[in-house]
Amino acid sequence: MAQSPKKSKSRLWFLVHSWLALPIWFFVLIVCFTGMLAVVSHEIVWLADPDVRATAPASDAERLSYQQVIDAVHEAQPELAVEWLNQPDGSHFALNMGVTRPDGSKPTLYVNPYTGAIQGQAPDFNFQAFTRALHGWWLVPFTSGYSWGWYLVSLLGLPMLASLVTGLVVYKKFWRGFFKPVRTGHGSRIFWGDLHRLAGVWSIWFIAVISITGTWFLIQAILADNHITISSEPVVPVIAREQVPQMPDGSPAPRIDLDQAMLIAQQQMPGLDFTYVFMPGTAYSHIYMMGRGWYPLMMQTASVNPYTQKVDSRFVLSDRTALEFVTESMRPLHTGDFGGLAIKLVWFFFGLVLTLMVLSGLLIWTKRTAQATAAALKRRERPARTSADTTHKTPEPAMEVQP
Repeated sequence: MAQSPKKSKSRLWFLVHSWLALPIWFFVLIVCFTGMLAVVSHEIVWLADPDVRATAPASDAERLSYQQVIDAVHEAQPELAVEWLNQPDGSHFALNMGVTRPDGSKPTLYVNPYTGAIQGQAPDFNFQAFTRALHGWWLVPFTSGYSWGWYLVSLLGLPMLASLVTGLVVYKKFWRGFFKPVRTGHGSRIFWGDLHRLAGVWSIWFIAVISITGTWFLIQAILADNHITISSEPVVPVIAREQVPQMPDGSPAPRIDLDQAMLIAQQQMPGLDFTYVFMPGTAYSHIYMMGRGWYPLMMQTASVNPYTQKVDSRFVLSDRTALEFVTESMRPLHTGDFGGLAIKLVWFFFGLVLTLMVLSGLLIWTKRTAQATAAALKRRERPARTSADTTHKTPEPAMEVQP
């Protein structure tokens, strides 16, 4: 039976719609793939660049304190002004040190934590920065507020969350699929379909984490671009001029060193491992430190007065509101950057599974659309059989019967 022109045209538009959805699939695939790489991008840089490694000169060598590292750097290059120090997540990484040179440039140096030697200078844009920028905002520059690339990527959190919910609804008794084998030898469509379902059930928790935290990045951008803050962290005032002790010549008195400041902070905030230290920018500034404690998803901070040797301000877990407790946990949950290499490898593995799941969905969708398109083209090429082919023929003359 011939297909009506109206139905044929409707099917054609459906096929066009299906093909136009493919760029969205590719976009999701690239975001998942780059996110998987971004999780271990620092480790990849560590493998490729020896300057990033914390190589001990001997098996029994001990790490220097932060102040000892600064002293070693000043001894080698006294013209450098140290602005901040950071120990990346993992003792196998060299220290990152932000400095200011006499010419005004502000490079980041890689410093050996065992010897204090400067091992190299971080490039302005390395593989780690590239993968994170490509994944996070598609390299779209930030001009006034968050870039549209950030909005485009973070918006994917909503359909990803919706696909998780609808997938659980469609896949009845999904818990039975955890150990269901992937069938081979039955065609690519069955293989990729089984792989898609198997990857989906094992990644339920991971998809939930990534989609919820990704949606938070969208909310974060909206709040920031509208100048709305939910932070309750107090603004630490600068040290008053009259509180700064002076030498006989009128210059500020020497400040306590960094090791003393960290000891003072740790006495009031036991259990904290300070990994970020910001040196005073002026004679009226505090030593500002950031570190993690028993709850690794959130940084706690302390501002130490370098003259009075007191903690003038701190912002710990108990100071957070319930909303801050949730929102400040979002970024490390999304990136897996809170528990060392082991957690990163777990995030990388499930990022790979999620990428394969999107790829299998893309292949299933593409094959189904291609088959439907091929079938539609065959129907259009097949000669149409109209009623004229069977009924509008010249009748043969009837045979006359003789009496």
